[in-house]
Amino acid sequence: MTKIIYKMETASLAGLIEDLFYLLIIYYVIKFLAKLFLPVIAKKVVQKASEQFQQQQQNHQQKSNTQTSNTEKPKEKKIVGEYVDFEEIE
Repeated sequence: MTKIIYKMETASLAGLIEDLFYLLIIYYVIKFLAKLFLPVIAKKVVQKASEQFQQQQQNHQQKSNTQTSNTEKPKEKKIVGEYVDFEEIE
């Protein structure tokens, strides 16, 4: 049978500095990519929102045009009964 040997790693100053270095590199890479791609993404989002707004405006105008062109007579109010004013008698 083979023996399993566990190697215990201890914290060291060199390991800490190496980890901080990697974190710093990752931070600057993400920052560079964000400057590169975020303006393009934001521009596309604004264009899409503008297109949706224009489409909603057109739909609203079409609905209002069809509603005004319809010559339906307004609904008549039902006359339930006659209003009778009354006085209290003591």
